[in-house]
Amino acid sequence: MTAEYVGLDDWTPEVLAVPGEVLPVVSAPDPVLSRPGPEVDPTSDEVVRLAADLVATMRVSPGCVGLAAPQVGVSAQVFAVDVAGHPKAVTVHRTFVLCNARVVEASRWKAGREGCMSVPDLTGDVKRASRLVVEGVLPGTGKPVRLVTDGFEARALQHEIDHCAGLLFLDRVAGAHAIYQRKVYL
Repeated sequence: MTAEYVGLDDWTPEVLAVPGEVLPVVSAPDPVLSRPGPEVDPTSDEVVRLAADLVATMRVSPGCVGLAAPQVGVSAQVFAVDVAGHPKAVTVHRTFVLCNARVVEASRWKAGREGCMSVPDLTGDVKRASRLVVEGVLPGTGKPVRLVTDGFEARALQHEIDHCAGLLFLDRVAGAHAIYQRKVYL
């Protein structure tokens, strides 16, 4: 039986109905960042709380457009994204959290500069799809979702899905020549 995938519809972090706690962000080389996270039950109390914590932590972190569970020390396939207000964002699905997400279509590959809260001193050039279709499940409701996005939001989604798979953007750069010292601290 195949799930019927839908968009975010009226899902917002308020659906979680629990207050999020701001958690400390771990930095490389913490081992949780290099370990693939297991799939989760998106309706469990633990995952709903984690989703709320990710949103709360992301919202108090200047310049943050996404945050994955491994970045707060939890090995799990859960992440939050919100590219609203970012100057490079064109397609914006507002704040959302996905569980067990996977890329089902990727095209129009382009290199672009990335940074990460878990690698605070470096940025790097990473080639990513600029058109993307992702499937996942919404925490709290357990509703399957199929998101079609592009540009900066597509890059953010791939970055967070990589975190859930135990990968950092540094694992995707073409080599040492594509890694830079961060010049602006947010």
